[in-house]
Amino acid sequence: MPSAEVNDAHVNGHTNGHINGHTNGHTNGHAKGFKNPSLQVTEDHKLKLVDAPIQEPGPGEVTLQIKCSGICGSDMHLWKSGRIGSLEVKGDCILGHEAAGIVLKCGEGVTNLIPGDRVGIEPQEPCEKCFLCMEGRYNLCEDVKFSGIWPYNGTIQRFKVHPAKWLYKIPDDLSYTEGALLEPLSVILHGIKGANVKLGRPSLVCGAGPIGLVALAAARASGAHPLVITDIDPGRLEFAKEFVPRCQTYQINSKLSPEENAKEIRKLFGDDEYSAPASVMECTGVESSVCTAAFSVRRGGTIMVIGVGRPVMNNIPFMHLSLAEIDLKFINRYRDTWPGAINCMSGGILDLNKLVTHKFPLEKALDAFELCADVRNGSIKVHIVDEVDASL
Repeated sequence: MPSAEVNDAHVNGHTNGHINGHTNGHTNGHAKGFKNPSLQVTEDHKLKLVDAPIQEPGPGEVTLQIKCSGICGSDMHLWKSGRIGSLEVKGDCILGHEAAGIVLKCGEGVTNLIPGDRVGIEPQEPCEKCFLCMEGRYNLCEDVKFSGIWPYNGTIQRFKVHPAKWLYKIPDDLSYTEGALLEPLSVILHGIKGANVKLGRPSLVCGAGPIGLVALAAARASGAHPLVITDIDPGRLEFAKEFVPRCQTYQINSKLSPEENAKEIRKLFGDDEYSAPASVMECTGVESSVCTAAFSVRRGGTIMVIGVGRPVMNNIPFMHLSLAEIDLKFINRYRDTWPGAINCMSGGILDLNKLVTHKFPLEKALDAFELCADVRNGSIKVHIVDEVDASL
């Protein structure tokens, strides 16, 4: 896969490098006078890089410098489509929710953090009053404030105020890049709990995008075997094979029906029903892929739909699922996953660094989104970084 990182003060589309803190004229060591560049989406589907107000932290809040923020497929949907399901862009909104940063200032009553702490950011703030929050299923709260979903500003900015409760200290052996990867890993940690992925049991992952690749790595770390991943893009499958060498790959044939593709996938596992995958993590949200998952999984198996798809799907093989007692399950984001995600990465259980194929400085955030929009660039995960040592 092509790889690009920021090299000195400019983006080199093909060369790995690093950011030295002098990007676009900003230098390390400035004490005051920093602005807050932010990447915003507008109601009419445009992106703009503008200076946003710098907010003071309220009680229980801290002001962060966002050091690294990943671009998610949902950010691209909000830009191109203006919505994700019922979540609609109705005004200017700072995008981003996969992030890590450093605490600069603490508001009244913050006792768990001090300035200088490096943190991973759980980008949701539930109401903590509804029955779902009281049950601990706060990810289902209808009144949640989620970063990067209008009207709540996200993480692709220099300075962000965030509740201290939803920040997690990251150890010194984790980089800010890895801290930003805690969010997509959290999606998979939440999904894999109910996906019936087990040691020595066959498993299938549908989709070799960033979330699918994290699912693949997590399934391997969980001991699933044999392990197969599907995609329509041969380049992504090649990347998957390099990322998790013991997996097998299957390129979806668009000329075949979901049931026909499923028959070919099953051949990679074995000849009988017992050899078929006991669990499927569907990471595309594409209707045809969900159907392929339904025909691929063994009788009595589990499909966990992790990908975000169309509001309505009319072709799901209902009776096939019913007669085979196949569990079709879903997740929404995550809950109580950041500590486990930190342990996975700090403990060497998962190394997701290879997923980051491109890095851009904050001032080049528009270029980062343009790169993501063109599949020919071969990006997997694109990170927007701010290496300037900012202060308030």
